[in-house]
Amino acid sequence: MDKSILKKLSYGMYIISSKSNDLLVGCTANSVIQINSDTIAISLNNDNYTTKVILEEKKFAINILPTNTNIELIRTFGFKKSNEVNKFADVSYKIVDEVPVINNTCGYIICTFNNSLKTNTHTIILGKIINMQETNGLEAMTYKYYQENLKGATNKTAPTYQNETKTSKKNVFVCKICGYRYETDEEELPDDFKCPMCGVGKEYFEKI
Repeated sequence: MDKSILKKLSYGMYIISSKSNDLLVGCTANSVIQINSDTIAISLNNDNYTTKVILEEKKFAINILPTNTNIELIRTFGFKKSNEVNKFADVSYKIVDEVPVINNTCGYIICTFNNSLKTNTHTIILGKIINMQETNGLEAMTYKYYQENLKGATNKTAPTYQNETKTSKKNVFVCKICGYRYETDEEELPDDFKCPMCGVGKEYFEKI
């Protein structure tokens, strides 16, 4: 079975955000699709705290990321947990229809919960559009652009994550937390090595 064909599918880059009382939550996502004129579908990991909040609060926003997005924003929302870290601490945002909307994006779509379908790893959430706004004329970032131009890694909880081992003469170390791959000529990682994606130490890396 050739899994590489899945890379021919089209994806974008988004931050899905929501709110539970005073707690702002959000996560990076690449699987968002328009079902019809007023229905949007998103796919989020079952263990994602943002998924839990959306299913409880019944409302969320889709923030469409432009190509000039700082990769640190994607890393923060993609590799950290909203119930452990305030992801919005250094982010410019506003509250629209009771959910946080990130500034300086291509725009946003706000939805109320419509229905959901749970698989063994992800939950597909259907939302009814109640508000949407294009905020500027910036070009939207595709998942392909993110990988090829920003050299972005894929969180192991993402729908598009694939556990691939490529042939290399270098030693390859893989982060067991976020899936980041580090290639080096050295046999071992330095004691002070930190994952550039999620920040964990060398003890969380596995040599393959």
